[in-house]
Amino acid sequence: MFKVTSNPPDTDPVPHDASLDPKKLKEATDRALNFYLNPGALKEPIPPRKPGIIFLIDPAVDDETLLVQTCESLASASDMASEIADSIDISQRRKMLILQQVIMLSELVVGRVLDNQRLPH
Repeated sequence: MFKVTSNPPDTDPVPHDASLDPKKLKEATDRALNFYLNPGALKEPIPPRKPGIIFLIDPAVDDETLLVQTCESLASASDMASEIADSIDISQRRKMLILQQVIMLSELVVGRVLDNQRLPH
C-alpha cells in the first residue's frame, strides 16, 4: 500500500529568532507557570485605594436638594429597569423586576426622609 505522506512528514524546523533574549524568555515562562500553577507566588500587596475626584458634590448643597436629586435618580432607574424587564426572557425578567422593586423601595425611603425634612419640628 502506498502512503501519501512520509512517516514522519518532512518539515522545515521552526526558525530560531536570534533577537529573543533567553533571560527574558525564562522570566516570562516563570511568570506564566507561577500564574497558573502557583498563584500565591505572585501575590503583591494591593496599593491603597485613593478615592476619585472626578465626581464631587458641592459641600454647600443642602440636604433637601440632595434628597430630591436622589429620589429623581431612583425613579429614573426604576423606569429603566421596568423597560428592560419588558424586553428580556422570563428568567432574566424576574431578576430585573426584583431589582426594580428594590429601587422603588429605596425611592420610597428617600421620599419619606424628604417629607420628614419638610415637616416643621
